Amino acid sequence: MKTLCPYGTHRVISPSGSLPQAALKLDNDMKCFDNEILISVETLNIDSASFAQIKTATNSNLKLMEEMILDIVSTRGKMQNPVTGSGGMLLGRVKEVGKDLKLDLDIGTKIATLVSLSLTPLKINKIKKIHLDKDQVDIEGEAVLFATGIYAKIPSDLDEHLVLSALDVAGAPAQVEKLVKPSDTVLILGAAGKSGVLCSYQAKKNAGPKGKVIGLVNEQKLYDELKELNICDEIIIEDAKNPVAVYNQVLKHTNNQLADVVINCVNVTDTEMAAILSTKPKGIVYFFSMATSFTKAALGAEGVASEATMIIGNGYTAGHAQLTLDLLRESEVLYDLFMKRYN
Repeated sequence: MKTLCPYGTHRVISPSGSLPQAALKLDNDMKCFDNEILISVETLNIDSASFAQIKTATNSNLKLMEEMILDIVSTRGKMQNPVTGSGGMLLGRVKEVGKDLKLDLDIGTKIATLVSLSLTPLKINKIKKIHLDKDQVDIEGEAVLFATGIYAKIPSDLDEHLVLSALDVAGAPAQVEKLVKPSDTVLILGAAGKSGVLCSYQAKKNAGPKGKVIGLVNEQKLYDELKELNICDEIIIEDAKNPVAVYNQVLKHTNNQLADVVINCVNVTDTEMAAILSTKPKGIVYFFSMATSFTKAALGAEGVASEATMIIGNGYTAGHAQLTLDLLRESEVLYDLFMKRYN
C-alpha cells in the first residue's frame, strides 16, 4: 500500500524524492487513490512557450505534433515539454473523487485545472484534434489532480473554451493587479498575446489616467489588433530579442525615464534583457513567460548594474481565476477577442 502524499509524491517514479513537477516520470496508471480526483479529459491547453516549441520543431505538421505530444506523455506520464519544462492546463469532467477528500464536487462536474500539466499525471488514449491557433488539443484521456491541486468549476455564463484559455494565464493579470500602482508607467512585452492583452487591460485600470501603458509587439498585424482594442496608451513595434533596440524605443516613449513596471509575456527565449533594460534601476520586472531563463535574467541584470526587482511568474495568486474571468465579463472588447480567437 502506497503512503499517499497531498503533493502527489506517491506518483513519482523517478527520481526518487522529487515532487511531481520536477520528476522525470510519473505513474500515470489511472487508478484513483483516496486523496485524488480522477478527471475525464476533453481538452489540453498547452502552455504557449511549449506549444510554440512543438510547432517550430515539427514545422506545424499536425501528424508530427501529435506524435511528439503522445511521446512526451508516454515517456513522462505527464505533459511536460522537455525543452521548455512547461505544461499547461486541462478541461474535463470529474470522474471520481477519492474518499479522503471532502469537496463540494459532483461526478460529471466540468472543471479546469489551475495547476500545471507539468505535474499532472496524464494518459492520452486518443488525440482528436490539434488547434494550431489556440494552443489547444482535444483528446480522449484521463488525468489525476492531487489533494493540493486547485481547480475552477466552469461558470455557466461563459464559453468553456474561452474560460480554459483565460484561466491558463490567470496568474498574470492577477499579479499585475498587485504590482501596478496609480500613475505608473508600464511596459508589456508581447502585449497582443493571450496574457498580454489581459495584463495590458489590468495595468491600464491600475495605472489610471495619470499613468501610461506601453505595449510592445513584433509585427504590424499585431500592432493593428492591439490598437483596435484601445487598452494601451502607446504601442511599439520591435523584436523583444533585440534588447538595445527595445531600450531605445522605450526611452523615446517615456521621455528617457524608462518604465516603473515591465511585464514579460513573450513566449520565446532571449527576451530577458529587453525587459531589464526597459525598467527603471529600482523598478519591477515580472517574468510571466515560461521561456525565461533565470541565469540570463540574473547575470544579465548584474552585467548592466540593474537593481530592478525581478519576479518569477508564479501562475497562482489568491483569487486569480475570479479576477481574470471578471475582466472578460466587464470588457466587451476582451470578451469578443477571446471568443474570436479561442472559441
